[in-house]
Amino acid sequence: MGKPMANYAASRRVGDFILMSGVVAVDPSTRRAVQGYEDIPESAVRALQPLGYATGQMSVDVFEAPIVAQSWFVLERIRQIAVEHGGTMEDVVKLVQYFRRLPDYAPYNRVRGLFYPGQPPVSTVVEVSGFLPGEGVWVEVEATMYLPPRAG
Repeated sequence: MGKPMANYAASRRVGDFILMSGVVAVDPSTRRAVQGYEDIPESAVRALQPLGYATGQMSVDVFEAPIVAQSWFVLERIRQIAVEHGGTMEDVVKLVQYFRRLPDYAPYNRVRGLFYPGQPPVSTVVEVSGFLPGEGVWVEVEATMYLPPRAG
């Protein structure tokens, strides 16, 4: 999904931990915030439908799509970073979730269940006034992964 849009590391290993910078839902190819279901893969949209999202009803989807699509995009990027380091989402043990509007935590939490079907990670939730790169970003998540060296 791309590299950071500024001069910082997307992730760094420190001992047995992988620290991930805050991830926002900005498509690196277009440099614009994800705003709806059309901005994420069809397989993601299908995964969201059993949760009651991506209904195909404009009067419903127009309100939920930005936070739901951004939630999926951010968590998928964290999953990809975990894989790049040889881990899985089960190894991602802590999430710090920043929301522009705290009520957006509810749909985010349902989407997070797709990535953590068992026990969710340790987490912190914070409401903030804004994000870089702009007004269209609703959520940012930073993650910590525990990945001890494999025996072998």
